[in-house]
Amino acid sequence: MKTIRWGILGAANFALKHMAPAIHAAEWAEFAALATSSPDKAAPFRAFCPSLRVHDSYEALLADPAIDAVYVPLPNHLHVDWTLKALAAGKPVLTEKPIALQAAEIDRIIAARDASGCLAAEAFMILHHPQWQRAREWVMGGEIGEVVHADAAFSFRLTDGGNIRNRPETGGGSLRDIGVYTFGSVRYITGAEPVALEARLLRDNGIDSFAHVFGTMRGAGETFTYASTTSMRAYNRQVVTVQGTKGMVRLEGGCFNAGVNDLAAAELHVQGNRVIRDRFSAVNQYRLQVEAFGRSIRDGVPYAVPLEFSRGTQAMMDMAYGAAEDI
Repeated sequence: MKTIRWGILGAANFALKHMAPAIHAAEWAEFAALATSSPDKAAPFRAFCPSLRVHDSYEALLADPAIDAVYVPLPNHLHVDWTLKALAAGKPVLTEKPIALQAAEIDRIIAARDASGCLAAEAFMILHHPQWQRAREWVMGGEIGEVVHADAAFSFRLTDGGNIRNRPETGGGSLRDIGVYTFGSVRYITGAEPVALEARLLRDNGIDSFAHVFGTMRGAGETFTYASTTSMRAYNRQVVTVQGTKGMVRLEGGCFNAGVNDLAAAELHVQGNRVIRDRFSAVNQYRLQVEAFGRSIRDGVPYAVPLEFSRGTQAMMDMAYGAAEDI
């Protein structure tokens, strides 16, 4: 098997805390290069990967023939351009969510992916975690009967006005930052797509710091109600509930940041008030994501989060923004 040599564009804090260590720890993966013009920012990466090569520009890393795949953790508004540049350089590329700010932009990436023959994907790591796969098995397998309602919530408190998530010019806002989770997770579990949505936004400094989205979704022959709440000004909360005619599936605690905020677990509630709880205490979803991407590059194994899935989530985002009213 071929070891995939990874390069990271930019010394983002998220890359330092999560993805760089995941690449370093993953089987058949090597964290080989980092692009940053700041030696100070490169230092903590070199602390756990002393052999790391550091390029002083993103272009230099993309031109490095020793790099097999690229990870892009740049601010949201830069994702499309650098994903396209990586593909043009002949590099498979994994880009942080949201990979784009409009569904039409993902169409450009899909076309570039197909033309280059290189894998390109959004780093929607939760779909690699077994808790979400188990939840999908329960729902799609009919364990809760027909779905009648699904709701999801994700919140955390971020008051730093200089943070890129709080800046409109860098593609900030609660929907773009964490709505991808409340939308994408329910689409994955249920296999459903939105029929009609409404949205209420609370804006702060030009971005939606709070968003409540509600409407209907349709799966395999069934239509159900849906609600999503996202906030960057409230106490930590992560929960997804899918209710059916015979039972309920629930994920909570740190379900989106499994192993970071809380232990991962999926619950199946069935008649008689019985609860089946599956726990996943030793799973690193970022490492699983890296290993899955590597298998797709080496062996052509279908990737769990193709761009077509990401486009569906972004189309849902576009629908919500298009129907939004300010509170």
